[in-house]
Amino acid sequence: MKPVNIHEAKTHFSQLIERVVAGEEIVIARNGKPVAKLVPIPLEQPRRFSGSMRGQIWIADDFDDPLPPELQKYFDGEE
Repeated sequence: MKPVNIHEAKTHFSQLIERVVAGEEIVIARNGKPVAKLVPIPLEQPRRFSGSMRGQIWIADDFDDPLPPELQKYFDGEE
């Protein structure tokens, strides 16, 4: 994708927006160096619902038990 210079972007802004709406990403450059990018904004966020990861995540029964003393010393600053 060839960058669009700032002057061209200002002159053809509405056309660039139409390209972005169609899914294209446009890089805008100043003196040949990329400085900005026009990207489409997703119209809808994916729906999240409770239980969607059921059966894919496992947590050990002792997950929140105290650490054994040989590991706890590293969290207490002892070495």
